[in-house]
Amino acid sequence: MIPRYPSFGPRSLPGLRASSSFSRPVLATRFQARWAATPRAWESTTTGEGKSGHIDAAPNESILWIDNLFPLKLSGLLRAPWKSFDKDLSELMKRFENSTLGVLDPINMVKRAIPKNAQIKVTEILPRLKDGGAFVKFSYPADVPVKDIEAMVSKSLEEAPVKPFFSPFRGVQAGLVNGVPWLEDLHRFPKDRLRVEFVPKNPGEQAVELSQETLYSLFRRYGKIAEITSQSWDSKVLPKFAYVDFTTVRDAIMARNCLHGFVVSEGLGGGKEGTRLRMSYETRVKPHRIWEWMSNHPRIVIPILVALLTGLTVVIFDPIRSFFVKAHVTHKFRLKSSRLYRWLRQQTSDILSFRREKAEQAGLNAVWTHRKDLIDQIQKWLMETAETFIVVQGSRGSGKKELVLEKALKGRSNVLVIDCKPIVEARGESATIKQMASAVGYRPIFSYANSLSSIADLAVQSTTGVKAGFSETLDSQLQKILQTTAGALTEIGIADRSKSDLDASLPVDAYLEAHPEKRPVIVIDNFLHKGNTKTIVYDKLAEWAATLVQSNVAHVIFLTNDSSYSKYLSKALPDRIFRQAALGDLSADVAKRYILNHIGEDEEPQPKATDDDAAETGEKQPQPKIRPDLSELDDCIDTLGGRLTDLEFLARRLKAGQNPKQAVKEITEQSASEILKMFLLPGKSTSDGEHRWSTEQAWYLVRALSANESLRYNEVLLHGAFASSTTAPDGEAALEGLANAELITVKTHRGRPGTVAAGKPVYQAAFALLARDPVLAAKMDLALVTELAKVEAKTIDKAEAELALLGALPKQPAQANGRVQYLLAKLEGAQKKVEGYERDMAGLKKVLSSQS
Repeated sequence: MIPRYPSFGPRSLPGLRASSSFSRPVLATRFQARWAATPRAWESTTTGEGKSGHIDAAPNESILWIDNLFPLKLSGLLRAPWKSFDKDLSELMKRFENSTLGVLDPINMVKRAIPKNAQIKVTEILPRLKDGGAFVKFSYPADVPVKDIEAMVSKSLEEAPVKPFFSPFRGVQAGLVNGVPWLEDLHRFPKDRLRVEFVPKNPGEQAVELSQETLYSLFRRYGKIAEITSQSWDSKVLPKFAYVDFTTVRDAIMARNCLHGFVVSEGLGGGKEGTRLRMSYETRVKPHRIWEWMSNHPRIVIPILVALLTGLTVVIFDPIRSFFVKAHVTHKFRLKSSRLYRWLRQQTSDILSFRREKAEQAGLNAVWTHRKDLIDQIQKWLMETAETFIVVQGSRGSGKKELVLEKALKGRSNVLVIDCKPIVEARGESATIKQMASAVGYRPIFSYANSLSSIADLAVQSTTGVKAGFSETLDSQLQKILQTTAGALTEIGIADRSKSDLDASLPVDAYLEAHPEKRPVIVIDNFLHKGNTKTIVYDKLAEWAATLVQSNVAHVIFLTNDSSYSKYLSKALPDRIFRQAALGDLSADVAKRYILNHIGEDEEPQPKATDDDAAETGEKQPQPKIRPDLSELDDCIDTLGGRLTDLEFLARRLKAGQNPKQAVKEITEQSASEILKMFLLPGKSTSDGEHRWSTEQAWYLVRALSANESLRYNEVLLHGAFASSTTAPDGEAALEGLANAELITVKTHRGRPGTVAAGKPVYQAAFALLARDPVLAAKMDLALVTELAKVEAKTIDKAEAELALLGALPKQPAQANGRVQYLLAKLEGAQKKVEGYERDMAGLKKVLSSQS
């Protein structure tokens, strides 16, 4: 026996389960002969006879398609890969003959669909779960036309419709199968569009493409047709085809199962040899008008999308970022700002405090006492409404940041500190944006998104020819971060304003102008760090700071060690005079008091232990710490100078037990080693990004300043190492670069450069130490003299070339005698200098060869 039905077919449905052993007696036995089945009726299969996909019919047999027996949604069960597609359901015909079937049973609906007075015998039922119906094969008398049987069944269903439980509005329909149905079990599921292919009746014959009128007359009886689309006239696709779109999927199923394999005769328009119809379901491509318009107009759509994305970003992320900026400025979520932390620190300050912190604070108190006038001046400026910057300028290690943050701004909670050093030292635009955002508390920040946006922008531009605008430049990204920060600072400034205030009705800028004490304070540290590298950061910060002070949003304090800060700040505020405070080195008296306080606080009084106490405890009493000898401290401070960082370094060495002279000696040697590595050894960097200098120029300054505390600025520029250098011909740029690198300090006189001094006071002693090294001095002097000899050699070459040109004239004019005499004198002077340089080089080479 051939298995006929899948296990998940009709028998798996609630109404198609196999009947139990107990069954009711058949009441109407007169119909049993009429429904008698042949032996093959018990061997039904969903794929036809012998799994061929077709149904064989005898001369007096025909097939009806009964539709709407199963819900189409269950067709997805056929996708289960573990199911078998052919299984015996021989009990199906037994149940068809049973008169006690339920009303909702699909087999009962098949039985009810066929009128009782129809002169037919049902011989086979082939359910099609994915098509939602079943093929019913029947035999009929030879004298009864099959068309009459179809009409009888259709009329019966119209008069007494049979409606399943899942389709209360559409009843069961029946149609006579005119073609050769294809009972496939492929994963092809019904659609409302049919692809009708026109193939020849027999291989080798000619098929005819049917017209839309012919197709309409053939398919309209099975349901309402929405559209018929013929193949394009210039299409070379074979076989020819047409699309027939039905309004419902059920109508398309009915048409396919009834007309698949139907041969259109010549009388119906199928040509002399006839045309066979071959049908398959086709997914209808729904028209996407909006998407087509968007894809066809990228020049309009892409800018709109960018605007929408930008607006969405502003609406969602800007409030979040503004919240985080305000929390960063006010320290709202920091542990140190909580009351519990402050109370614990106050209660445990005596237990957990470190002597080192006490000593450092005591030393700084002496400095703050000395600079109290400067601290009071900065606090006074913060209480005024002047729309300008406050600039605190001083060399590195002079205590600028500590003075401003720990003293001038002590007690303020609305202080924003922006350190330019990590921002300008960041590598790449993404890292720069990330550092800037971190400095102001701007988050969330997607620094990597700029690179991805650049790639997307490039791809869109290469395909459409239009720049999409997804990517943003570093300038625009920094501007966005600073604008969000400005808005957050404005909200912080007016956070304490209440409706009961007398000036509550004033605008924001007028209110902050009237209350300068409520404005936040922005401290921009390390301004112009590393000279002129990444000037865009300094320019954006200066412009942003100018906007804030002009709109009375915040006070801005710049901390810088570069004396050329006015060049950048004047671009942002060209019509304002800056409030300037200069921090120099400490005087000798203050420096000494700083060191003594630093050491004195570290010396805690030790209780005196008696011999009895030592005997009782049996422990060795700690020896009192030996106080260092400070008799040479004054001379050492004169050598070291008043630089705060150097004084702190000296104090720590004194605490370690060194005497002042030994400590200063080690500090001087360390400074000399730093100068040697940074400026004098070959292969080191000789530029700060914009200004370039040479090792010969650096050595000239080291040797000259080792003998003199200062040099005249123009005197240095006129020396051959600067005036005629072949490596760094711009002397003023070289001096500015060396000043930015802190080898020297250029002091001004009435706004112009006046003198050149050592970068730090300890460098004066370091210069002398380097100059006393005979081998180093001989090596560097040899390089300097060689450079000067090259300059004079070029002078000789130029003079000789011009003399040769004058000598080539046919007659020597009298007017050229003066020029000839000048060139000869210049040639003689340069030659004497070269001879002197060569004698010096010989002596220096002798020193290098005789000493190690």
